[in-house]
Amino acid sequence: MRCQFCGYLESRVIDSRPTDEGTSIRRRRECMRCGRRFTTYEKIETTVVMVVKKDMRREPFSAEKIKNGLIHACQKRPVSMGDIDAIEEKVEQAIYGSGENEFSSRRIGELVMEELKKLDEVAYVRFASVYRQFTDVSSFMEELNKLVNENKQKAQEADNP
Repeated sequence: MRCQFCGYLESRVIDSRPTDEGTSIRRRRECMRCGRRFTTYEKIETTVVMVVKKDMRREPFSAEKIKNGLIHACQKRPVSMGDIDAIEEKVEQAIYGSGENEFSSRRIGELVMEELKKLDEVAYVRFASVYRQFTDVSSFMEELNKLVNENKQKAQEADNP
Protein backbone atom coordinates (compact mmCIF):
# COMPACT_ATOMS: atom_id res chain seq x y z
CA MET A 1 0.00 0.00 0.00
CA ARG A 2 1.44 3.38 -1.02
CA CYS A 3 2.19 5.78 1.86
CA GLN A 4 0.04 8.88 1.56
CA PHE A 5 2.84 11.03 2.98
CA CYS A 6 5.99 9.97 1.10
CA GLY A 7 4.65 7.66 -1.62
CA TYR A 8 6.76 4.67 -0.57
CA LEU A 9 5.17 1.34 -1.53
CA GLU A 10 6.04 -0.74 1.52
CA SER A 11 4.22 -0.55 4.82
CA ARG A 12 3.49 -2.89 7.67
CA VAL A 13 0.12 -3.56 9.27
CA ILE A 14 0.03 -2.55 12.92
CA ASP A 15 -3.62 -3.30 13.68
CA SER A 16 -6.62 -4.80 11.85
CA ARG A 17 -10.26 -4.54 12.93
CA PRO A 18 -13.55 -5.46 11.27
CA THR A 19 -15.90 -2.53 10.63
CA ASP A 20 -19.36 -2.01 9.15
CA GLU A 21 -20.71 -5.24 10.68
CA GLY A 22 -17.89 -7.28 9.17
CA THR A 23 -18.23 -6.03 5.60
CA SER A 24 -14.86 -4.29 5.64
CA ILE A 25 -11.57 -4.30 7.53
CA ARG A 26 -9.84 -1.22 8.94
CA ARG A 27 -6.05 -1.49 8.93
CA ARG A 28 -3.56 0.80 10.69
CA ARG A 29 -0.31 0.83 8.73
CA GLU A 30 3.15 2.22 9.25
CA CYS A 31 5.33 3.34 6.32
CA MET A 32 8.65 1.47 6.17
CA ARG A 33 10.48 4.62 4.94
CA CYS A 34 9.11 7.64 6.82
CA GLY A 35 7.57 5.80 9.78
CA ARG A 36 4.29 7.73 9.61
CA ARG A 37 1.02 5.92 10.23
CA PHE A 38 -2.10 5.88 8.10
CA THR A 39 -5.38 3.98 7.89
CA THR A 40 -6.67 1.89 4.98
CA TYR A 41 -9.94 0.04 4.49
CA GLU A 42 -10.32 -3.27 2.71
CA LYS A 43 -13.75 -4.12 1.31
CA ILE A 44 -15.11 -6.94 -0.82
CA GLU A 45 -15.57 -5.87 -4.40
CA THR A 46 -19.13 -6.77 -5.32
CA THR A 47 -20.21 -7.43 -8.86
CA VAL A 48 -22.81 -5.17 -10.38
CA VAL A 49 -26.17 -6.89 -10.62
CA MET A 50 -28.55 -5.41 -13.14
CA VAL A 51 -32.28 -5.39 -12.45
CA VAL A 52 -34.45 -6.12 -15.48
CA LYS A 53 -37.63 -4.06 -15.19
CA LYS A 54 -41.06 -5.01 -16.60
CA ASP A 55 -40.47 -2.88 -19.70
CA MET A 56 -37.07 -4.64 -20.19
CA ARG A 57 -35.04 -1.59 -19.12
CA ARG A 58 -32.02 -2.43 -17.00
CA GLU A 59 -30.65 -0.55 -14.02
CA PRO A 60 -28.12 -1.34 -11.30
CA PHE A 61 -29.50 -3.12 -8.24
CA SER A 62 -30.16 -0.79 -5.32
CA ALA A 63 -30.82 -2.17 -1.84
CA GLU A 64 -31.89 1.35 -0.90
CA LYS A 65 -34.93 1.04 -3.19
CA ILE A 66 -35.97 -2.14 -1.38
CA LYS A 67 -35.55 -0.44 1.97
CA ASN A 68 -37.65 2.56 0.90
CA GLY A 69 -40.43 0.28 -0.34
CA LEU A 70 -40.36 -1.63 2.93
CA ILE A 71 -40.47 1.57 4.98
CA HIS A 72 -43.55 2.76 3.09
CA ALA A 73 -45.29 -0.62 3.43
CA CYS A 74 -44.54 -0.81 7.15
CA GLN A 75 -45.55 2.75 8.00
CA LYS A 76 -47.63 2.87 11.20
CA ARG A 77 -47.16 -0.87 11.70
CA PRO A 78 -45.42 -2.57 14.64
CA VAL A 79 -42.35 -3.31 12.52
CA SER A 80 -38.93 -2.14 13.69
CA MET A 81 -36.16 -0.75 11.51
CA GLY A 82 -34.19 -3.83 12.54
CA ASP A 83 -36.88 -6.01 10.94
CA ILE A 84 -36.81 -3.89 7.78
CA ASP A 85 -33.01 -4.06 7.65
CA ALA A 86 -33.15 -7.84 8.13
CA ILE A 87 -35.52 -8.26 5.17
CA GLU A 88 -33.40 -5.95 3.02
CA GLU A 89 -30.29 -7.95 3.94
CA LYS A 90 -31.96 -11.32 3.22
CA VAL A 91 -33.12 -10.16 -0.20
CA GLU A 92 -29.72 -8.64 -0.99
CA GLN A 93 -27.97 -11.87 0.03
CA ALA A 94 -30.33 -13.90 -2.14
CA ILE A 95 -29.61 -11.68 -5.14
CA TYR A 96 -25.82 -11.63 -4.78
CA GLY A 97 -25.78 -15.26 -3.65
CA SER A 98 -27.52 -16.35 -6.85
CA GLY A 99 -24.37 -15.56 -8.82
CA GLU A 100 -26.49 -14.07 -11.60
CA ASN A 101 -25.58 -10.79 -13.31
CA GLU A 102 -29.22 -9.94 -14.03
CA PHE A 103 -32.22 -10.30 -11.75
CA SER A 104 -35.82 -9.52 -12.70
CA SER A 105 -37.67 -6.91 -10.68
CA ARG A 106 -40.48 -9.46 -10.43
CA ARG A 107 -38.26 -11.95 -8.59
CA ILE A 108 -37.05 -9.22 -6.25
CA GLY A 109 -40.63 -8.21 -5.47
CA GLU A 110 -41.58 -11.82 -4.80
CA LEU A 111 -38.63 -12.23 -2.39
CA VAL A 112 -39.66 -9.08 -0.52
CA MET A 113 -43.31 -10.13 -0.34
CA GLU A 114 -42.37 -13.60 0.90
CA GLU A 115 -40.47 -12.08 3.82
CA LEU A 116 -43.12 -9.43 4.54
CA LYS A 117 -45.87 -12.04 4.65
CA LYS A 118 -44.02 -13.78 7.51
CA LEU A 119 -43.52 -10.51 9.38
CA ASP A 120 -46.70 -8.44 9.01
CA GLU A 121 -49.68 -9.27 6.82
CA VAL A 122 -50.92 -5.69 6.57
CA ALA A 123 -47.50 -4.50 5.38
CA TYR A 124 -47.48 -7.44 2.96
CA VAL A 125 -50.82 -6.39 1.45
CA ARG A 126 -49.68 -2.76 1.22
CA PHE A 127 -46.50 -3.78 -0.59
CA ALA A 128 -48.37 -6.22 -2.84
CA SER A 129 -50.93 -3.57 -3.79
CA VAL A 130 -48.20 -1.30 -5.13
CA TYR A 131 -45.99 -4.06 -6.51
CA ARG A 132 -48.77 -5.93 -8.29
CA GLN A 133 -50.46 -2.68 -9.33
CA PHE A 134 -53.97 -3.66 -8.33
CA THR A 135 -56.26 -1.91 -10.79
CA ASP A 136 -59.56 -2.55 -9.05
CA VAL A 137 -61.11 -3.73 -5.80
CA SER A 138 -61.67 -7.28 -7.07
CA SER A 139 -57.95 -7.89 -7.68
CA PHE A 140 -57.23 -6.47 -4.22
CA MET A 141 -59.89 -8.74 -2.68
CA GLU A 142 -58.47 -11.72 -4.55
CA GLU A 143 -55.10 -11.20 -2.84
CA LEU A 144 -56.77 -10.76 0.55
CA ASN A 145 -58.77 -13.97 0.06
CA LYS A 146 -55.56 -15.87 -0.78
CA LEU A 147 -54.04 -14.62 2.46
CA VAL A 148 -57.13 -15.57 4.50
CA ASN A 149 -57.21 -19.05 2.95
CA GLU A 150 -53.51 -19.58 3.68
CA ASN A 151 -54.09 -18.58 7.31
CA LYS A 152 -57.06 -20.97 7.60
CA GLN A 153 -54.97 -23.80 6.14
CA LYS A 154 -52.11 -23.09 8.57
CA ALA A 155 -54.56 -23.08 11.49
CA GLN A 156 -56.04 -26.41 10.39
CA GLU A 157 -52.59 -27.95 10.03
CA ALA A 158 -51.68 -26.72 13.50
CA ASP A 159 -54.88 -28.21 14.96
CA ASN A 160 -54.38 -31.56 13.17
CA PRO A 161 -50.68 -32.43 13.34
